[in-house]
Amino acid sequence: MLRLSHINKSFNVGTVDEKQLFTDFNLEISKGEFVSVIGSNGSGKTTMLNIISGDIKPDGGDVFLSGDNITKMANYKRARRISRVFQNPSNGTCPTMTILENMSIADNKGKSFNLTKGLNNKRKDFYRSRLETLGMGLENRLGTLTGSLSGGQRQALALIMATLAKPDILLLDEHTAALDPKSADIVMRLTDEVVKENEITTVMITHNLRYAVEYGTRTIMMHEGNAIMDVSGNEKSEKTTNDYLKIFNEISIECGN
Repeated sequence: MLRLSHINKSFNVGTVDEKQLFTDFNLEISKGEFVSVIGSNGSGKTTMLNIISGDIKPDGGDVFLSGDNITKMANYKRARRISRVFQNPSNGTCPTMTILENMSIADNKGKSFNLTKGLNNKRKDFYRSRLETLGMGLENRLGTLTGSLSGGQRQALALIMATLAKPDILLLDEHTAALDPKSADIVMRLTDEVVKENEITTVMITHNLRYAVEYGTRTIMMHEGNAIMDVSGNEKSEKTTNDYLKIFNEISIECGN
């Protein structure tokens, strides 16, 4: 499904701050996997996500999606196949547009509007049914401006919008980090339900070790541009937050902290 092949990436090349982050980095993610990616700041988590989405180009290597080499494909073209939910709830929705308008735009992602109406009233019942799964009452507020919603509501809406067009892969960029604990737990539970229901291949960056333990089918720990741990199946199910914390502490000591 997704393959990063021999990826190289450096930053601040030619300066005293030059840093080689990825050196011959390889990663394969199978169709239907829900992968949690954890690691310290600067470990390469977000850079990896940006290389997948096309926001950052690798210095060397290739990115394959469903067998297609998308390394040189512009990120706006990749967006037809890749959906992303960001850390900031305001990045996934337009605050001056209604819930209906936001969902209509997401529903038509990658399609040609031509001279047809952007809003399809016939899809209202479908939008209501999708919003109803959130359990937040948003299905009765299609005419509400998105900017008036709480952070948790906007992030839950962004999650539904990101999956309307059935992407090949869903990228979750610390999508619960800006929420209060209760809202974060609700959005995480909804994420798990949406991913499972739609069988969407998903890569989620998170600093919440409990989420990495409780959710997903695979967990990868990044450190200095390398995957130092990659567990799935029974091995993943046996891991606890303390297991992950132990490795974090060992890394911290090695780095002189």
